[in-house]
Amino acid sequence: MISHCSNLSSAHSCSPTRIVVFQQFGSGEKKIKGLKDYGKDLEITRIVNINESLPNFIDEPEDYISADFSADLVLCFMKHPDLSEYLVRICQDKNIPVIVSGARIPGAITPFT
Repeated sequence: MISHCSNLSSAHSCSPTRIVVFQQFGSGEKKIKGLKDYGKDLEITRIVNINESLPNFIDEPEDYISADFSADLVLCFMKHPDLSEYLVRICQDKNIPVIVSGARIPGAITPFT
């Protein structure tokens, strides 16, 4: 887990891990609920929902995903490979670790299910 703790004084302080979630048609809702219910020192700062039918090929993914976010960790529950790959590139440029559910994408963490 990403830690944001310091021991600058006798008081030990930690800031929560800031998480941004990207999902299609609510595909990450169960995971989001689990993080909210059981996550410790986690803060979901933004949820980006894409709730529209998408073409098979997206040549301009920036029409769907804006790079104007900051986070300590990004969770990707999007199903469209063009959007997931674009999000991973953004996160790499920002030096933000990203976990992608499902597809293996170079530069992303992909847990097995």
